[in-house]
Amino acid sequence: MTGFEYLFQQLVNALSVGSLYALIAVGLSLIFGILRLSNFAHGDMMMIGAFATVLLTTSGLSFLLACLLGIAVAALAGVIIERVAYRPVRGAPDVTMLLTSLALTFILENLGILLFTASPRNFPLPDWMTKLWSLFDGRVTFTNINVLSVGLTLVSLLFLTWFMRRTTVGLGMRAAAEDLGAAQLVGVRVNRVIVVAFMLASAFAGLAGVLWAAQAGVVDPLMGFTPLLKAFVAAIIGGLGSLPGAVLGGYLLGALEVLIVAFLPPEVSPYRDAIVFGLLIGFLLLRPGGLLNVTREVKL
Repeated sequence: MTGFEYLFQQLVNALSVGSLYALIAVGLSLIFGILRLSNFAHGDMMMIGAFATVLLTTSGLSFLLACLLGIAVAALAGVIIERVAYRPVRGAPDVTMLLTSLALTFILENLGILLFTASPRNFPLPDWMTKLWSLFDGRVTFTNINVLSVGLTLVSLLFLTWFMRRTTVGLGMRAAAEDLGAAQLVGVRVNRVIVVAFMLASAFAGLAGVLWAAQAGVVDPLMGFTPLLKAFVAAIIGGLGSLPGAVLGGYLLGALEVLIVAFLPPEVSPYRDAIVFGLLIGFLLLRPGGLLNVTREVKL
């Protein structure tokens, strides 16, 4: 394999991983942009979407229909947690919102363990998903899962861009992100805007959960924890609360992780996560607004 081919292979890997981080980080930033809330339960929407897909597939539905319904279940779960857990404490002290978010995470994860046990389950994949494609006489390879990860992420981001710019609810979200109180005063239906934001963010997390499970081949109740932490890092790198920043941070983080494994000595690879979180600390200390220098009130 030539140097160019090796670099091309790593680019494919980075795009695939970065797409998932971008999907999750966009959902986080969408909620944070409106409520200034760090939604730690966001990773559990991945778990819900993936497990719903597994259950629906094993019940006899086709894989594609099960995936769509699994994403819908994640979106519905997002609406429910907003209505049941977050809305009653909206306007409460910052620490209340944060503790509510953490409590939700523990409740959902332990509920998942009670229902499905902590043991990983196989994620059923049709053969066409794992079909291998190759370039340069087989020296660069990728699967349909990689292609779908990148393609569906791009389609989702384009849809979100259209939604935010062309729909009344999307414009309401942008107004609420600037000033929630002022948006309410000028007639924006804040509750509807927030519900739709949770629905969209959770649907993105559900899609990320399905793609993550497809890449890993397994699902488990704690599967959303690590991706959530990485997505937080990605969102902070780009600028927490900024949707373009979340996408930028997601792809940069994916590239960084892949490049660490590909080009640094093997002895460094086990410290990949430590390097990533060290980067987070560096950004918080030196550039808290991220690469896009987003300045917002933070409720952490």
